[in-house]
Amino acid sequence: LVDMHVHLREPGQEQKEDIASGTRAAAHGGFTAVCAMPNTSPVIDNALGVEYVKARAEQVGKCRVLVAGACSQGLKGEVLAEMGDMAAHGAVAFTDDGHGIQDAGMMRRVMDYAVQFGRTVMVHCQDDSLVGEGQVNEGVVSTRLGMLGWPAEGEELEIARDIALCRLTGCPLHIQHVTTARGLDLVRAAKAEGLPVTCEVTPHHLFLTEDDIDEAYDTALKVNPPLRTAADAAALAAGVADGTVDALATDHAPHTDWEKDREFELAPFGMTGLETALSLVLTHLVGPGTIGYARLVELMAV
Repeated sequence: LVDMHVHLREPGQEQKEDIASGTRAAAHGGFTAVCAMPNTSPVIDNALGVEYVKARAEQVGKCRVLVAGACSQGLKGEVLAEMGDMAAHGAVAFTDDGHGIQDAGMMRRVMDYAVQFGRTVMVHCQDDSLVGEGQVNEGVVSTRLGMLGWPAEGEELEIARDIALCRLTGCPLHIQHVTTARGLDLVRAAKAEGLPVTCEVTPHHLFLTEDDIDEAYDTALKVNPPLRTAADAAALAAGVADGTVDALATDHAPHTDWEKDREFELAPFGMTGLETALSLVLTHLVGPGTIGYARLVELMAV
């Protein structure tokens, strides 16, 4: 299996995970290759960072590690990262994962550059002005639990914008962790138009919903983007079955116990996923007949 969206946390956040432990989890879950996101400390926004992760993976890795470089310096969405240099040193794609690039002109510049190097831009779609300090999906559950809401539109508006910029630039665009029915519809329409747009969904957005978050305020369920409605999860499963979804990716995002063992609004976003992804998909999609083994291979390996 291949997981194109994992956080190995090295360099700089080794208390959460490192390349040795992350690739061990990957191998345990059946993955022979993973793509490491660049939101480390320091950010992987230059060739040195790319080479560091490659070298560490060569030394201690239990599976192949591909490296994604940042789109912008420090993930700030203001100045281009050293994209050409990173591509020359083996960065397979570019993403500011964990952040949406807020400025449309900046996003266009990123895509104009990426297409020159034959690289895909992977986007975390999040309009910060709408999302704000949102903790969980805006709706019934956020109201019931008294937590700040994160509207679906905070994701969907940026999906629509980035698809429009894909049309403008011709740059291959990959939408990371789609969570809403309307977001998936936008991808479906882009594909029908013939644009080079792909997307992924995560097991937790397929098999968990906002309804799983209750008065226990379990911070293991605090993820970015948040768990959505049961209707959204059903739409994602339908998209997996009909071919709209191109890949299942875990967005494996480990944290220390003490970071998660705090009030919900203080705990960081993210959950682990490498060791449970295959069993979840077999149990909830292959077992009931939603997809077959051939489709599982397309989603998790091809």
